[in-house]
Amino acid sequence: MIICDRVKVIAVVGAGKIGSAIIKAIKECYSDVNLIATGRRDVTLENAKLLGAEATRNNKEAISRADLIILSVKPHHFPIIVKEVGKDVWDGKIVISVMAGIKLKTLSSVLPGAKIFRAMTNINTSVRKASTAISTLDGDESDKEVVEELFKCLGTIYWVPEEYIDIWTALVGSGPAFISEIVDALVLGAVASGMPRDIAYKAILDVLEGTAVLLKNRDVHPAEVRDEVTTPGGTTIRGLAVMESRGIKSALIETLEAAYKRSREIGNDIELNIRKELNIN
Repeated sequence: MIICDRVKVIAVVGAGKIGSAIIKAIKECYSDVNLIATGRRDVTLENAKLLGAEATRNNKEAISRADLIILSVKPHHFPIIVKEVGKDVWDGKIVISVMAGIKLKTLSSVLPGAKIFRAMTNINTSVRKASTAISTLDGDESDKEVVEELFKCLGTIYWVPEEYIDIWTALVGSGPAFISEIVDALVLGAVASGMPRDIAYKAILDVLEGTAVLLKNRDVHPAEVRDEVTTPGGTTIRGLAVMESRGIKSALIETLEAAYKRSREIGNDIELNIRKELNIN
C-alpha cells in the first residue's frame, strides 16, 4: 500500500463529526498508520481515543509530527490554527482540507511549502460509502496517488476542477438529506395506505439500494428504467402522473440550484473573511 510506504503518521486537525468518521475509516484500512487527532473539547478528544487515535489539543505538535495532515476544523477556526501553528511546519507535507469554502489558492498562500489538496465528502463517510470530490492546483502524481488511496478508503473518489466543488456540495454533500426526505415521504405514503412504518421503511431502503446498483450496472439513462417499470394503465403511470402534476422533478431541480447558490454564497463569505483575517490580498 502506498499509504503504509510513504505515510507513517496522519494528523486529523479537528476530530469532530467528519474528522471522527475519517479516523474510523483510516483505522479500519491502515492499522499500522499512527493517527493523531486534535480537538478543543474533552468529549472530542475522548472519542478520538476510543477510535484508536492519539489525542491532543496541541495542533502544532500534531502537524509537526505528521507526514499527512487532514484539516477538518470549522472554516472560521482555520485562521486560529494558522496563527497558532506558524509557517515553519508545513513544508513538504501533504495537506488535505475538508473545510467548506476555503479555496486552494488561499490555502497555498498561508501554508508555505505544503502539498495542498481540497476534498469535499459527505456523511456517508461514517459507513465508508462516501462520494468524495478532490481538487488540487498542481499536485505531484505520487502525492495524488497517496490522496486517492486514502479517500478510496472512505468510498468512491472523483477528481474534479475546483469550480465544481460548490455544485458537489449541493448534490453530494446535501444529497443524503434530500434523499432521506424523499424516503420519508414514500414511507408516509405507504403508512397512509395501511402498511406498518417499519416494513415500509425497510422495503424502500431495499428498493433504493437495488435501484442504485441496477442503474450503475446497466449504465443507462434513468428514464429507460422508468419506462421498463411503467405499463399502460398500471400503478406506476398513475403515480408518475401525480408527480408530474405536482412538479416533483422541477422542485428537485430547483432544490439543487438553491443549495448550489447557497454553497457559493457561504463559500464567498468564508473566503472573504479568511483572507481578511489572515491579511491576504
